Amino acid sequence: MFLNHHSALLGNQLTGSIPVEIANLSALQILELFNNQFSGNLPPGLGHLTQIQILRLSSNKFTGELPATFAKLTTLQEFRIEDNQFSGKIPNFIQNWTSINKLMIQGSGLSGPIPSGISLLTNLTDLRISDLNGSEYSHLPQLNNMKSLNRLILRNCNINGTLPENLRTITTLKHLDLGFNNLSGTIPRTYADMNGLKYIFLTGNLLTGPVPSWRKNVSVDLSYNNFSISQGSQICKDENVNLFSPSWGRNDTGTVSCLSLKCPKPANSLYINCGGKQAIVDGKSYDGDSDLPGPARFHANPTGNWAYSTTGVFVESNQLGDTYSPKNITKLTMVDAELYTNARASPTSLTYYGFCLANGSYIVNLHFAEIMIPDDQTYGSLGRRVFDIYLQGKPVQKDFNIAKEAGGVGKKVIKQFKDIIVSSNTLEIRLYWAGKGTQSLPNKSIYGPLISAISVESSDSQPGSISADSSPDSITAGAVVGILVAATILILSF
Repeated sequence: MFLNHHSALLGNQLTGSIPVEIANLSALQILELFNNQFSGNLPPGLGHLTQIQILRLSSNKFTGELPATFAKLTTLQEFRIEDNQFSGKIPNFIQNWTSINKLMIQGSGLSGPIPSGISLLTNLTDLRISDLNGSEYSHLPQLNNMKSLNRLILRNCNINGTLPENLRTITTLKHLDLGFNNLSGTIPRTYADMNGLKYIFLTGNLLTGPVPSWRKNVSVDLSYNNFSISQGSQICKDENVNLFSPSWGRNDTGTVSCLSLKCPKPANSLYINCGGKQAIVDGKSYDGDSDLPGPARFHANPTGNWAYSTTGVFVESNQLGDTYSPKNITKLTMVDAELYTNARASPTSLTYYGFCLANGSYIVNLHFAEIMIPDDQTYGSLGRRVFDIYLQGKPVQKDFNIAKEAGGVGKKVIKQFKDIIVSSNTLEIRLYWAGKGTQSLPNKSIYGPLISAISVESSDSQPGSISADSSPDSITAGAVVGILVAATILILSF
């Protein structure tokens, strides 16, 4: 079953702990245990695999800290532990892995800060760390000596401080994601001059000041920041730059918006058929939502009462154009199938924003059906889509799995949230991928948030009433801050 350098056990839902005997395979160079249900602590003996080059442990249930013996794995070229339940901090000993090319620690359960010694890993071409636990902040580590770095993702890692000028020296960089941190200050002008960059995501920070002009062939997501933008600004016409920002619920700076919304009469309901056509279900008219998405996309519905924002790119997929608009591959049997045949998806963050709602208490129904994972006995049917749900900037469900809660793929589940308070006439629904779930089943673009439909109704005793602080003429400036109208081996796997 085990060969000296490389063996494969495909299509197995393996459970339990890693057999300690694997540590006796001293010549082992490739060890892949991804997409299983392994659990428990990693055996310290794995640190004695002195010839190991590739170690992939993603999408399991591993716990505990990374063994100190891993400091001896100096031959590592690739290390992946996404989607696990580890504890403790990212160990300082990773600085010993000076031969490593690819390092992925996304949704692993580990805490920050990112060790400063990571700057010694100068052979890195792909560095992805995201969604660290803990509350300890740190500055961005020195990365300018990584002259071969192609992809840099340090998302939701409690990074503060300012953006460093010296990233411009990494001429190989094509994908930069420093989103959902606490970075402040302005964007260095040199970032806009980096010719190799194709994607730049600075979403969800505290950035201020003017917005640089970007090249036409780069997708830039600057949403959820505090930039200064004036109406009529040229940047408002750039369809590849997403500047959507309802002030993130924490920074209401009142800067001027690219988009001016007029609300003659605030509504007390909102219905959207996400990714689909206009539909009438149970006597309620759902707006169509067929706009083509992208890596850094903001789109305001022509009715003017809602918009959506998508952030991210399926980094390992060659099906970019196909997977942003999900295609149904399951058989749907629900009576209101027109709400679930299509959907809207995004690799990292998907936000719907309702404008012009009367202030008060609402019932928010979020409609889901997993339509991209097959309902059969194939390897691809073992995919798991997991993401978090936020309403009005507050988490309401963590690690939501559509198929698990619906009782299978192709089945609907409606998540109802009561007593959601709308103020400033606005409602924010945000779905966020925190590195959990599989990333390669049935293909490498089936992960991240997906939603089928949205229905929102007032729960007030007088649904048509308008509270005293509502404006009948326009949405408050702070609520639509910075909105841009822009259109972003040993294999043990299941």
